[in-house]
Amino acid sequence: MRALVSTFYKDGIDEFCKFLSDRGVEIISTGGTYKFLLEKGIPVVEVKEITGFDEILDGRVKTLHPNIHGGILAIRDNEEHMNTIKERGIGTIDFVVVNLYPFFEKVQEDLSFEEKIEFIDIGGPSMLRAAAKNFRDVVVLCDYNDYEIVMKEIDEKGNVSFETRKYLAGKVFNLTSSYDAAISNFLLDNPYPEYLSLSYKKEAELRYGENPHQTAAFYVKAFGEGAMKDFEKLSGKELSYNNIKDMDVAWKVVCEFDETACCAVKHNTPCGVAIGENTYDAFLKTFECDPVSIFGGIVAFNKRVDKDTAQKMAEIFLEVIIAPEYDEDALNVLFQKKNLRVIKANVKPVDKYEIISVDGGILIQSVDDKLIDDLNVVTEKEPSREEIDEMLFGMKVVKYVKSNAIVVVKDKKAVGIASGQVNRIWAACQALERGKGAAVLVSDAFFPFSDVVEEAAKNNIKAIMQPGGSLKDKDSIEACNKHGISMVFTGVRHFKH
Repeated sequence: MRALVSTFYKDGIDEFCKFLSDRGVEIISTGGTYKFLLEKGIPVVEVKEITGFDEILDGRVKTLHPNIHGGILAIRDNEEHMNTIKERGIGTIDFVVVNLYPFFEKVQEDLSFEEKIEFIDIGGPSMLRAAAKNFRDVVVLCDYNDYEIVMKEIDEKGNVSFETRKYLAGKVFNLTSSYDAAISNFLLDNPYPEYLSLSYKKEAELRYGENPHQTAAFYVKAFGEGAMKDFEKLSGKELSYNNIKDMDVAWKVVCEFDETACCAVKHNTPCGVAIGENTYDAFLKTFECDPVSIFGGIVAFNKRVDKDTAQKMAEIFLEVIIAPEYDEDALNVLFQKKNLRVIKANVKPVDKYEIISVDGGILIQSVDDKLIDDLNVVTEKEPSREEIDEMLFGMKVVKYVKSNAIVVVKDKKAVGIASGQVNRIWAACQALERGKGAAVLVSDAFFPFSDVVEEAAKNNIKAIMQPGGSLKDKDSIEACNKHGISMVFTGVRHFKH
């Protein structure tokens, strides 16, 4: 029996090759792996002795040869196949152990385009795919974590079960499809190609999904940064499916602001957002927005959390706290709550596109990275500078509230948030009820009727911001003029479903 071994990562390969060699398996290897195994004292044959051909083109061509692929692809119980390779002096290859050039890693580094191209592996995927296709006769390994599986199962004759061979072959095609997808995305630089290939790696299997009867796993991009990929969990229980979704929203909201901001999220929707002088002030204001819903929620900050803020948060039950930095004494306070997940966010949101599944397909779109097109005052009354600032604050919040969405603002606090209603007047009524005393109202989309303005007037709203664009914009403008309310159109809708 023979094994072809060519690995970029050498983890455990010497132990595995010694194991095979001790059982009479001849080891064939290439380049760096050949030298590595020789240094470890493991008997090994260089691949050029099998092919009769030296490596050429800076190592681009070394295993792409009939003496290699014929030995991998020959079906052992096919008499014609076996006669063919015998006539041509080709020996069978029974194990293929290959891991690939690190394209996932290198494409992220500060390398030239040409240098990145050189990390596209050709021979490795070719050998792996050939062996995986012929898995009934060839044991193929692309992951050093699987060496142990084979070492435990293999018998004295070198046999490994069909189930294990099939499993290992499936891992090969799973890897090579993701590898090819990463290369394709790198070369095409097109978010909407003819075939959408995604390259994600499993980060963790989760206890369950949105509900206990649903299964779930967390995948991260195989290359490139991401806020939900590169965070650190400093303490607390393992993260759940809902935790990760809520963290994503909370972190995106606070990253909208340059000022010190705090956001509380419950059921994937902001329940309180505020700007403060410091994190303590911002948290108090956020808590005041909705002291009921914040219980059991996720809280995010865009600035370093200090001890006073940590002590205040420790007074209530929270699932997750996420921030870019923490004072050491703040961590000492938070770590006392054993189940509280304390998350350090290392990267601001960077994704340019977002994906959602539908039954039988997926939808992909660019992220909503625009706030306004223009500030167009459409009423007789002009808003004050302070009211404009309040409205822009609200617009940054309403982007992340499920549509139909209304946010009512007072003193840079989202004191009234209503989301997910099937008509805008219901959302307006709910937000206004929660935001008594506020003077500013913001909407994610235009008003189809003047009823929102009429309701706002009953609640002493003085300024409104909305995208505009309804056939009945005139009705709302006239209602604002009647009640002495200023209204600003932005030209940008922020539906979120």
